Amino acid sequence: MTVSPNQIRADFSAAMSEMYRKEVPAYGTLVEIVETVNADVLDRDDNALALTPGEDTNRISAERHGAIRLGTAEELAMMGRVFAVMGMEPVGYYDLSVASVPVHSTAFRPIGRDALAENPFRVFTSLLRLELIEDDALREKAAATLARRQIFTDGAVALTEKAEAEGGLDSADAERFVAEVLETFRWHPEACVDDATFAELIGAHRLIADVVSFKGPHINHLTPRTLDIDAAQAQMVAKGLPAKAIVEGPPRRDCPILLRQTAFKALNEAIRFPVDGGWEEGQHTARFGEIEQRGVALTPKGRALYDSLLAEVRADILPAADGSNAEDYVARLEEGFAAFPDTWRELHDRDLAYFKYGIGRGAATGEDVDALLDAGALTISPIIYEDFLPVSAAGIFQSNLGDEARSGNQTASSREAFEAALGKRVTDEFELYEAMRAASYTAALEQLNTSAA
Repeated sequence: MTVSPNQIRADFSAAMSEMYRKEVPAYGTLVEIVETVNADVLDRDDNALALTPGEDTNRISAERHGAIRLGTAEELAMMGRVFAVMGMEPVGYYDLSVASVPVHSTAFRPIGRDALAENPFRVFTSLLRLELIEDDALREKAAATLARRQIFTDGAVALTEKAEAEGGLDSADAERFVAEVLETFRWHPEACVDDATFAELIGAHRLIADVVSFKGPHINHLTPRTLDIDAAQAQMVAKGLPAKAIVEGPPRRDCPILLRQTAFKALNEAIRFPVDGGWEEGQHTARFGEIEQRGVALTPKGRALYDSLLAEVRADILPAADGSNAEDYVARLEEGFAAFPDTWRELHDRDLAYFKYGIGRGAATGEDVDALLDAGALTISPIIYEDFLPVSAAGIFQSNLGDEARSGNQTASSREAFEAALGKRVTDEFELYEAMRAASYTAALEQLNTSAA
């Protein structure tokens, strides 16, 4: 009997959470905050978030996204194969060079509605763009350092190959697979470069130093999902966590859209540099705690409106990394997004967001969606946004890397180059949301018309 990819993914997510809690104790505090806030929201009678009972609510306590940064095309290709064993495919392409972050990225995640409902664990996976290191000698030194490392254990590679050859893993192999792959994401304080090289890499970009200088792509944050990020942010501050001054993404709304994220600042962790056959103590700042609130996925029309409103706001004011203009930025954001509809029905009727359809108590037949909704024969609930926002991701990075990391001279990245490194096509997220909406509508109509016959 082979273990389902969904179960392997759930087991890996749980193992990752347990490991990260030990490595970053404040993560445990975040989880406790999120669990308390979510319980409060779910206890309310109104279900203002329009969550689908069971499908949307059962997954929340186990929901996590992780983030890693890879150094080479070979690492990315193998990581894609590893994630495929867990039922996770690359979705979306993100160019972070526009925010002076020298990576391009995708999100590995489950793509089917049932798989997402069972366990929606996702990993935002970035590939370093070495060409953005301007110093030729330093770029060659970084490339040579990355070429020497092997981020996967022999066991992880062998079990991945076995899963590919045999169409899955039995329970014993699946358990070993989780343990072996977990080693790739574990924090190793021993640097692969000396302190002088580390300083040079930081001078090029702090994120470059984080990718190049260590044995592997340690998980740099693991993010639980909250149903009220503003309440969670307030609790973070109350518990003394060094929270960001603003929540990244859209402003607070009655009907949440896309993704809102906040974080506490990166840890200052002890590392060791190799020197004369021994070790020299040092410090590194990269890993942090993050929480997120997920709203409804937007259609291309909705996303265009979101992007245009955000661009207008950010043309007027950019949030400072030190939080000094946080109140002004949030006020301008709320003002700008007043133009974005904030009821589920209007978001649906104006084709700004994606929804699932269910059967209501009203009686009606036919296929006119508006009439069926008006009659209460059909209901809508938001299709949760499963992906990411480049501006928000960059904002989280900048809060940890500092304003000095910003630069205006980085060249845009290439989706084609990223897919070539990965060895497969990156799925367009809009295609997935549209397919989910269409299948939901077809199924609801069939059920409605069958019951009316």
